[in-house]
Amino acid sequence: METQLVELDLADWSAATPNETWIAELEAGKVLYFPKLGFELLPQEHELLAPSVLAEGVRNISLDAEGRLKGAAGDEVRQQAVGAMIGRFRTQARQLIHGLLPHYTPALRLAPTSYRPVQVETRVQSWRADDRRLHVDAFPSRPNYGERILRVFTNINPEGAPRVWRVGEPFETVARRFLPRAKPYSRWQARCLRALRVTKSFRSEYDHLMLQMHDGMKSDLDYQKNAPQESVPFPAGSVWVCFSDQTSHAAMSGQYMLEQTLHLPAARQYNPDSSPLAILSRLTGRSLV
Repeated sequence: METQLVELDLADWSAATPNETWIAELEAGKVLYFPKLGFELLPQEHELLAPSVLAEGVRNISLDAEGRLKGAAGDEVRQQAVGAMIGRFRTQARQLIHGLLPHYTPALRLAPTSYRPVQVETRVQSWRADDRRLHVDAFPSRPNYGERILRVFTNINPEGAPRVWRVGEPFETVARRFLPRAKPYSRWQARCLRALRVTKSFRSEYDHLMLQMHDGMKSDLDYQKNAPQESVPFPAGSVWVCFSDQTSHAAMSGQYMLEQTLHLPAARQYNPDSSPLAILSRLTGRSLV
């Protein structure tokens, strides 16, 4: 398998410019990697790199699109400091994407920004929720009808520990492997899920197939072990960007990461035919939304 990593020599969040080659590679599911583009903490923010900033019973701290902070522990002063740090990363992440992908800008929808201070290796989760298994992102309760999930990550580990990912084979290869195993889509079942409020909206066939792929990948231990893949240690002080609904990935180790999610209609890509929606529609021979 050829590498799914595209390394770019950028050291300034505000200096990004578009390039047709790596835009095509991003939209093909590859990971854009910026080894010199670190997020610089303010001196007073170093004390926020501690598990104690996380409220009991939650996995991540998030700042929503309206600026509301969730999941942070401590008094008002500490919460304001955490919110300011996450908000500054949000500003820089959006600046990066607007520079790299200006065609996206009018259509992007802002999602929450998260701070993840928990050590990946020690998390105890069900196999479906275990992000240490190769997967593409799909969410049981939130159908998205093919809307893209664009994410910007940065490793801010104060001890220099890398954030280690496994990155797997291209999306269409994964789809050709797991689509034949998918359970048939049922509109009446989708209506029941909506009526029971298991899903926030009606689950389309696209969302059904994405969930089937997500679960199929994670439940297949032979695939997890033997599928074509590469191990990528993202060092502290680096940034990486991918469409997490298209890039086969698994987070294996690391602690202290900031992440920004942005949503994009598939039709607003530079090349809409490269989206998972287009690929699955082509492979099944029918409209899925």
